[in-house]
Amino acid sequence: MSTPTFQHDYLTTNGIQLHYARQGELMLFLHGFPEFWYSWRHQMAEFASDYHVVAIDMRGYNLSDKPSKKSAYELAPLMADVKGVIKALGYDSCILVAHDWGGAVAWSFAYDYPELVKQLVVMNLPHPARLKAGLRTPRQLLRSWYMFFFQVPYLPEWILKARDYYGIGMAFKGMAIDKTAFPEEVLEAFREAAAQPGALTAMINYYRANLKGFLSKQRAHEEEVLNIPTLMIWGENDTALGKELTYGTERYVADLPIHYIPQCSHWVQQEQPQLVNQYMRDFLAPSK
Repeated sequence: MSTPTFQHDYLTTNGIQLHYARQGELMLFLHGFPEFWYSWRHQMAEFASDYHVVAIDMRGYNLSDKPSKKSAYELAPLMADVKGVIKALGYDSCILVAHDWGGAVAWSFAYDYPELVKQLVVMNLPHPARLKAGLRTPRQLLRSWYMFFFQVPYLPEWILKARDYYGIGMAFKGMAIDKTAFPEEVLEAFREAAAQPGALTAMINYYRANLKGFLSKQRAHEEEVLNIPTLMIWGENDTALGKELTYGTERYVADLPIHYIPQCSHWVQQEQPQLVNQYMRDFLAPSK
């Protein structure tokens, strides 16, 4: 598999430096755990001729800065990073595309900064209200065991680092339905990103800084209807987040097409890139 050529650069926002990669003509991509900008390689190549595609390494990941304080990974500074990226690139709004942890940031960002989001695409991360409800059920709590394990100091980092970051590779290949989507060179790219100094702790700090908020009884946009056109794409064989977490999302989003992809894991945009790209193109077409 040949890796497409992307332009790499850095920008400074919210007091930190972030690395990003871009190709072609603004569509902003936010990745999840334990990924980095590279998880969007298929989508960047697909949409580069139509949009200015930008995939950042979120703070703490790969080549971006890694603040040491756990509080630096709360949702507020993560959203401030996204706002800063849009402004630093000279745009008034963007099409925001997000997966996993990037999706958690994107949902909240769309509610707090609706004027900055023209359209929203979220993959395998439920609406905040549905996630909170899910984390109050035994079934989803069992699926989310790793969130609690990540609260333990040092041990999660040690386990993920062991045997040349074997756990990072297994997070992808072990969960994937189509394991051919993750050949060795792709897994090595993710292992190398996780091996950047300070990256593992920074990545896990997303969970350490936000789990209490996820479990709190504070309402999570239950009374607000999001009026931004929003596409959800969901790999049905997600072992971390159950498909049932998508049910009822239409109560919170006015314009919400949802596409479920069977025989596909949590890593939907990497495992089924052609379907994901087609669903995105169909959704975005009216705006072109």
